[in-house]
Amino acid sequence: MSLLHRHAPPPEYLLNHFGNRIPLTSIRMRLYQALGVTFEDVRSSLIMLGAEVFKPAKLRIGRNSIVGPHCLLDARGGIELGANVNVSSHTRFMTAKHLVDDPGFEAAFEPATVGDRVWLGIGATVLGGVTIGEGAVVAAGAVVTKDVPPFTVVGGVPARPLRERSRDLHYELAYRPNWT
Repeated sequence: MSLLHRHAPPPEYLLNHFGNRIPLTSIRMRLYQALGVTFEDVRSSLIMLGAEVFKPAKLRIGRNSIVGPHCLLDARGGIELGANVNVSSHTRFMTAKHLVDDPGFEAAFEPATVGDRVWLGIGATVLGGVTIGEGAVVAAGAVVTKDVPPFTVVGGVPARPLRERSRDLHYELAYRPNWT
């Protein structure tokens, strides 16, 4: 193995330190796709500037979905976002954890799944092993540790149901500027 190859940074490093700063949306999205992110339609979805993705090959994003700036998508356990999902800025998905009582402090990985037309408020945290149902809303700053039923608004730490959301949702997110 050559010295250069042995010391070359991994693609994930390049993505999170250079690729996520490319201001032209179409180029940045194609780079995410080339490095493993699966898009239902790469032309309609958007990962905004400054987002970090760990294990891009385990991230799936539905059509018309938006990931806001400065989000952390730790997809080591897998993350699946449905269609028309709005992930607000500074949201964190943490699909990896350490087993605190394990003598070797072993790691565990669990997927996070988000249904269609879900809105995650600014600074929300979603842990692995959680499914957020279709049409649900997670309030700003909430920490989701358990499944969220469809069309339910949750908030708090840990997140708890606050109320129901209308089931008559028909919107499609169409926000995709050329520079973000």
